[in-house]
Amino acid sequence: MSEILSQHYDWLRALHIISIIAWMAGMLYLPRLLAYHAEAKTGSEASETFKIMEKRLLKVIMNPAMMAAWVFGILMIIANPALFDGGWMHVKMLAVVAMTGLHMAFAKWVKVFAADENTRDAKFYRIMNEVPAAIMVIIVIMAVAEPF
Repeated sequence: MSEILSQHYDWLRALHIISIIAWMAGMLYLPRLLAYHAEAKTGSEASETFKIMEKRLLKVIMNPAMMAAWVFGILMIIANPALFDGGWMHVKMLAVVAMTGLHMAFAKWVKVFAADENTRDAKFYRIMNEVPAAIMVIIVIMAVAEPF
């Protein structure tokens, strides 16, 4: 199997990058939606619109993109196990696990808003909007520069 994957490694890498771009678009946009939603009055038309937007972003874009990023990344590792020879990949994988955990937190917050049970203010979500970008910087530096 690894021979077949090795022959198509560039395609795996391309699909991995496409998946990550879609995932990161959602990870950077969803907390901004949550910040706006936190400012909307519960039960208002705006609040109900945000619920639909958040759910669709999560279910239609973010979840499939995250799963695809994981699948193509794992297939790349199967095709080229030497990727784990450097410490950079271990740091990258730790950051990817952190991004996945953050994704799960975002999904939980979407459910909290859907149930009209949010207790956090917009400032919290604006701060959380910066976290995926910080994690992304670590991932990109590790994957591109392979510093160690």
